[in-house]
Amino acid sequence: MTHPDLRPRSRPRAVLAMAHRTADQVLDPDVRARLAALTDIDPRLVLDDLTTPAAHRALADAELLVTGWGCPPIDAAVLDAAPRLRAVVHTAGTVRHHITAACWERGLTVSSAAAANAVPVAEYTLAMILLANKRVLDTARTYRTERRRIDWNARHPDAGNYRRTVGILSASVIGRRVIELLRPHDLNVLLHDPFVTDTEARDLGAEPVSLPDLFAVSDVLSVHTPLLPETRGLVCRDLLARLRTGTTLINTARGAVIDQTALTSEVVSGRINAVLDVTEPEVLPADSPLWDCPNVLITPHIAGSKGGELRRLADLALAEIESYALGRPFTHPVRPEHLARLA
Repeated sequence: MTHPDLRPRSRPRAVLAMAHRTADQVLDPDVRARLAALTDIDPRLVLDDLTTPAAHRALADAELLVTGWGCPPIDAAVLDAAPRLRAVVHTAGTVRHHITAACWERGLTVSSAAAANAVPVAEYTLAMILLANKRVLDTARTYRTERRRIDWNARHPDAGNYRRTVGILSASVIGRRVIELLRPHDLNVLLHDPFVTDTEARDLGAEPVSLPDLFAVSDVLSVHTPLLPETRGLVCRDLLARLRTGTTLINTARGAVIDQTALTSEVVSGRINAVLDVTEPEVLPADSPLWDCPNVLITPHIAGSKGGELRRLADLALAEIESYALGRPFTHPVRPEHLARLA
């Protein structure tokens, strides 16, 4: 149906470029109707291959690409087939997989729904921080095993969130959101990010510390570092060794940011705990000892938008498309000079 509140001054020619499964999950009928109200688009046409003759016919007049997970790289050959292309609105987070150097050379304007995807990741992280400090997983496991009344204060005298120390590694979009969500709680929040000044860190609500100190004093340490060539294996054996016994490490960023071998050694020993929404590789081998570690919680990369949360991505993208149609700048632009620090 057409929404009367969405009346663009122009209806740019738009094309969907993403995996068909992505389109089915993110773009429900109402979203596609709103897309049709804002743009000149065939909401049934979804391109998951930008090299075919049919794709080239669709791209020939396209001014705007609406992309999502599974979009192929938009390289020079694709751009040659899309001479009128001016903008890309991505209905997900990172654009690294499909926005190429040729896009920036063309001068394309790019928007991403990373801010929307950051919300559930930050919520997941907050929940895990609070549960970890409360020793909920340890307690539940012990209670299930022993099945009797236990003096939990004696068993876990350090449990609880009051005045515990939470370390945040990197003030990414998600890292900043986590710090924001931590504000109402009686926690000491530390931050390490080489691109953030001490004043900026304190304005965010965190105390700036060095990387070694972040690992040495945190009760829970949450990793939010994007995976870049220089951050691969950043959380190395030496840093993991600095974690105090009983510390919980949370990773919702990328598995390869952490030295997987070193992490496995630490958690298998029982010295530290871990909550891993991402691993390296993405799905661990069936014989990985991490699967059977009682002090490790592994989830299958579910911290990001799932189920009903996908609509938040679509709504942000629709708002950006409306801005574009009205000749306004994007609210959530992606700029090439920032890519070196983005996921």
